[in-house]
Amino acid sequence: MDHVLLITNAGAGSNDERAVETAAKVLREQARVDVAATCDKAELEAALSGRGDRDVVVAGGDGSLHAVVAVLRRLDDLAGPTIGLIPLGTGNDFARGVEIPLTPEAAARVILSGEPRKVDILVDDDDHVVVNAVHMGVGAEAAIEARPWKSAFGKLKLGKVGYAIGAVVASSKTQGLRLRVVADGSVLADGRHRVLQVGVLNGSKIGGGTEMAPDAVTTDGLADVLVSFSVSPLGRFLYGVHLKRGTHDERHDVKVAQATSVSVTGEEFWCNADGELAGPMTSRSWSVHPKAFTMVLPSRSAG
Repeated sequence: MDHVLLITNAGAGSNDERAVETAAKVLREQARVDVAATCDKAELEAALSGRGDRDVVVAGGDGSLHAVVAVLRRLDDLAGPTIGLIPLGTGNDFARGVEIPLTPEAAARVILSGEPRKVDILVDDDDHVVVNAVHMGVGAEAAIEARPWKSAFGKLKLGKVGYAIGAVVASSKTQGLRLRVVADGSVLADGRHRVLQVGVLNGSKIGGGTEMAPDAVTTDGLADVLVSFSVSPLGRFLYGVHLKRGTHDERHDVKVAQATSVSVTGEEFWCNADGELAGPMTSRSWSVHPKAFTMVLPSRSAG
């Protein structure tokens, strides 16, 4: 990267501003850096539509990366720039999954010395983009329950506490959903039996580092699909324990698959896609768009 457009959140706090300054200082060792602080989609689109031949560095979390990818795709420019990421979000799940360092200086050095690679995205039947993961069931319900708590704790920089409370509430209340899940024509859930959670993942992690799909790779042209049938009270508890340990895919009541297209239909459900909630709905499908954009990732020869 010789000339970059560094996209930042205009509403970021002082800690994020210092992190951006740190990253920009490192990037300027080898590149010209123009900073664009945006506060909404219109400002982001204006900044990206005027990028010229500059590459793009995103200073933010999963939602910020999602927004940049979505706008570039809408501008028919997703294949144009090489994209770098300075992780400044709460969860940073995409960065964790591809092993981008979580400190600004180290992440900036990856952008300067890393390996440009073609990264996949998922696109749903409403033409919405998923960069990292989308999940339905108890995880999405937890995000709904967490809204008031995250608002309260967010003022204290404790947003994760709010989500944890939401997860406990959702897990205690949920009865599961009757959903039919089909992956590349293979029926993973027939809609007659309740499911606790469905995940369709490009990246491997959700919820601030929870490894939902340990084998997921963002560059393999496949989505990793998980369906949990752990709906009993004990099953929900044990699924949560195994999920934290990364051994949930070994449970007898969990199915996993890889696919290029996935559909979910049935009772009303909500989706949590890259941290954004959508719903309720009774049907949604996703397809993999392989090698959709170029991103600088840690070199595979490193270490």
